Amino acid sequence: MGQIALPLTPGGPGSVPRIVVGNANRAALEAMAAAASWPFRTAILLGPPRCGKSLIARWFAESGGGEAIDDADRLDETDLFHRWNRAQESGVPLLLVSGAAEGAWQVRLPDLASRLGAALHLQIGAPDDAMLADLIMLHAQQRGIVLGPDACAYLVPRAERSHIGAERLVAAIDRLSLERKQAPTLSVWRDALEELMGPQEPRLF
Repeated sequence: MGQIALPLTPGGPGSVPRIVVGNANRAALEAMAAAASWPFRTAILLGPPRCGKSLIARWFAESGGGEAIDDADRLDETDLFHRWNRAQESGVPLLLVSGAAEGAWQVRLPDLASRLGAALHLQIGAPDDAMLADLIMLHAQQRGIVLGPDACAYLVPRAERSHIGAERLVAAIDRLSLERKQAPTLSVWRDALEELMGPQEPRLF
């Protein structure tokens, strides 16, 4: 487990974008260290909302791994095909980030479809308990919230198992803490979970 800090100028304490490394993305990140061996030096990165695909693409490009195109599934297919061809001519690895669900990116241009079909597909999955705890702590740090190990011990078994769930949970804790003008303690944690998951969620008890 760990974090990757993007080589960007920080805008304040805790503001440097960071990528939490864990079970959900480790295989994809390791594959980027061998971009020269990708089929046609091309990979497609997929994953659920807010899982860090765009941050990973920026890290890949800024660390010299190759070219990265975010939201590639939204680009004009002819333009994307030309960019693929240029990458082949230059020998620079090409990482394409898709916001579509796996299997949902339907490419209509036959030449592009055949080439992307041969690309390496990298999937970011759901975080396990250890990664979820790291995500919660990272979001807390970025918001200037102090959460100790006891917070994660309570929150992780009860929280939604997703990247966006961790982000929303910490945002709710932050908002409730500010509204009540109190530190984020057990009552705030529980109310944040209840707000997001509903009062009947059995894991809250």
